Amino acid sequence: MYFYKKFNLKITFLGTGTSQGIPVIGSSHPVCLSEDKRDKRLRVSILIEWENYAYVIDCGPDFRYQMLRANVTRINGVLFTHEHADHTAGLDDLRPFSFQLGSVPIYAQKRVMDNLAFRFDYIFNDENKYPGAPSVQQNVIDNQEFKLNNLSVLPIQINHGKLKIVGYRFNNIAYLTDVKTIDASEKEKLKNLNILIINAIRFKPHHSHLNLEEALDLINELQPKKTYLTHISHHLGFHAEIEKILPENVFIAYDELVLEIN
Repeated sequence: MYFYKKFNLKITFLGTGTSQGIPVIGSSHPVCLSEDKRDKRLRVSILIEWENYAYVIDCGPDFRYQMLRANVTRINGVLFTHEHADHTAGLDDLRPFSFQLGSVPIYAQKRVMDNLAFRFDYIFNDENKYPGAPSVQQNVIDNQEFKLNNLSVLPIQINHGKLKIVGYRFNNIAYLTDVKTIDASEKEKLKNLNILIINAIRFKPHHSHLNLEEALDLINELQPKKTYLTHISHHLGFHAEIEKILPENVFIAYDELVLEIN
């Protein structure tokens, strides 16, 4: 059973796109040419805030611009879902936050932490550390509840194709991206949600992501009060058109959307 202390939470969608973002470089697809700002999507990430704390989930290649666009001047740490570049490639841009904090706490599975240490050797290797590189404080997580200051966080193990990755539950909110399947035991952690944030990449089936039909089936099974779809590709279609066909309690997230949750 998951117990939590209730806080007023604020969630900002820093990015809601897939690994290529929208518009895709060189693409003439109609969604990539859309003038609706809701169809312009940076790589997927959220900022979660409560009291005087602020944490980011994933820092992809758009991280620097996302921080500037959302006027984020301070964070307390970064949680990673998995090691893919669209979720981690902005690690070097933690520099200004590292200069503020001394080192930035980061949270990830051991496999992910090892992967980051290999790819960003000049950050993690004390012997060869580049003098201007950010400093990080490593926190290896498993599948057990942990604390971010005074907030309880429950990892949710999910399957991104064959890759075991994590989502996170904060109070009665869950953030899951790059899901393809979830084991029954982990679904137990997703009961009684007020808000579920989950991926829905396109209409056509995908080998490692939920398509829209699969996402809606899972939402119907979990029965959250509200759901916001993220990690969206241009193949899902125009925001204005897709939102018309969704169930009344399901919404498409978009970049810079802010949720204030009591």
